[in-house]
Amino acid sequence: MDRSDLRRGVRDSAPLLPGVVPFGIVVGIASVDAGLQLLEAVAMSVVVFAGASQLAALDLLGSDAPLTVVLVTGTVINLRMLMYSASIAPYFRQLSGRWKAALAYVLTDQAYALSIVRYRSDRPVDRVAYYLGVGGTLWVAWQFATVGGFVLGAGVPDAWGLDFAVPLVFLAVLVPTIENRPGVVAAVVGGSVAVVAGGLPLNLGLLVGAGAGIGGGLAAEGVWEDGDGD
Repeated sequence: MDRSDLRRGVRDSAPLLPGVVPFGIVVGIASVDAGLQLLEAVAMSVVVFAGASQLAALDLLGSDAPLTVVLVTGTVINLRMLMYSASIAPYFRQLSGRWKAALAYVLTDQAYALSIVRYRSDRPVDRVAYYLGVGGTLWVAWQFATVGGFVLGAGVPDAWGLDFAVPLVFLAVLVPTIENRPGVVAAVVGGSVAVVAGGLPLNLGLLVGAGAGIGGGLAAEGVWEDGDGD
């Protein structure tokens, strides 16, 4: 494993930490509000390791929603990982099943976005080392942040605006991956539909938005292939 690429992954993920850490703190605070104990909050953070689905699940738990609804909601939100996996899997085709499982565990929006941009560049890279550098850094930061949020509890003032860090993280991840006009169409359509459909039950607005974004991107790609070829 190339240690220089491992360190590069750590460095590249560092600019995202100012957004990831507040996100983790928000999740930690939500764990307190939902009535979880520290061990339960830590276990959830380690096992699930998916901020958006954790936040949604904690909100439902705090509302005494049925466990089935909580599980379905978390699953629906994380369905986007299927798209990430399908996109990044060819770069790890030669690895063993155990390695693939380990890499899948630390797959996040940020790890995917940074890694796929690096892999598509012309620069040589140890893919596993770079991916672990990014994913490992984000994992450690997330665990510390959620524990910190739990310890702080509800004592963080609303004026700090930590909730605003969540969309900022996803914007920072999204922008570098938009490389052409179909990508712009997919982002605009997907984001707009997800906002409009935000009131759907079980957080289905995210899934509907993702589907609309994919459809819009594919349609736009067909239009430009038939046109100027960009």
